Amino acid sequence: MPSDNFRKGIAEAKRVVIKIGSSSLTRADGRLDLNRIDQVAGIVARMTRRGQQVVLVSSGAVAAGIDPLGLPGRPRDLPTAQACAAMGQGLLVARWAAAFQAHFRHVAQVLFTVEDVMRRDHYKNARQALERLLHFGVVPIVNENDTVSTADVRFGDNDRLAAYVSHLIDADALVLLTDVDGLYTAPPSSKNAKFIEQVSSLEDLKAVVTDAEGSVLGTGGMTTKVAAAVMAVESGVEVVLCAANVLSQAVDGQKVGTYFPSTGKRRPSRTLWIAHAARSRGQLVLDDGAVHAITVRKKSLLLAGVLAVRGDFTAGEVVELVGSTGRVARGITSYDSDIADKFKGMSLEELQRAGAPDTRPIIHRDDMALLEMPLR
Repeated sequence: MPSDNFRKGIAEAKRVVIKIGSSSLTRADGRLDLNRIDQVAGIVARMTRRGQQVVLVSSGAVAAGIDPLGLPGRPRDLPTAQACAAMGQGLLVARWAAAFQAHFRHVAQVLFTVEDVMRRDHYKNARQALERLLHFGVVPIVNENDTVSTADVRFGDNDRLAAYVSHLIDADALVLLTDVDGLYTAPPSSKNAKFIEQVSSLEDLKAVVTDAEGSVLGTGGMTTKVAAAVMAVESGVEVVLCAANVLSQAVDGQKVGTYFPSTGKRRPSRTLWIAHAARSRGQLVLDDGAVHAITVRKKSLLLAGVLAVRGDFTAGEVVELVGSTGRVARGITSYDSDIADKFKGMSLEELQRAGAPDTRPIIHRDDMALLEMPLR
């Protein structure tokens, strides 16, 4: 049963990441909603006055650049979207800066790429920069650097980025703002949709339909918000998923939106990337023994446990591990797909007799992330 005591942790959190998307920051005509920006700035300023440190992950750069470039709507091709982001990012941060100045608070722009959380030196530098900004009482305004990100190497949505930032700064809570009031078992417009007050396990998500199309300007949708919430709770962060117009109640610990209790554990950033952010290039279908070995015994995956190889991938790329009940893990493969397919199902002795070029595990335990949301 949901517990109101859990939600008190949001109000008492020392560090909070708030993510607001394009659908919550723009009006129907596609332009920035300056009233919404002012409202959020006022709430965040109040949080800082009571001693909380807040990082704001803000979408809206592409939306902010649409009007100045004279475009009829959100661009579909990457170069035009990057041009919009380049034009709009400065305008977006200027609006946030003006809104926070009214409350005597400074902001700083921080743009991330995937490398900034995956490469250890970049990760440490990003962490140190955010730590110092928070130390000085500045509110970092974070966004993905869409101008230089590519389709293959990017977070893809700011929900995922917000979960990473939560991990990066050891946040206590993450608030994901959207244009609906929380998570439902079906699109809210459906008469059979039921509101989900709390998600404490994967069982709570099994009946959820999250693949309905989002708004015109938003790129996330509910699917990515749920994925980001799972990523955050697996990193020890409490999550509230709610409508932007109830942000004040959410950060005060009131019962609004859908609540995801933290697991209390923190995954390494590399493991989070493998599990949730890296693009999958294929699948390895496993027998039940292999599934038990990697999930229960915490072992590396051997070729002997692979029944089938799907997709075209090379060594060093991320693939999904699939058992009889569905996906169980993701990992970085040590083999190209053609080699894996040729030697699948073979034991170590059989590999040696067959003249296999390598007898290592196809996925080492250190390069694997289980897809499991622990119970709370």
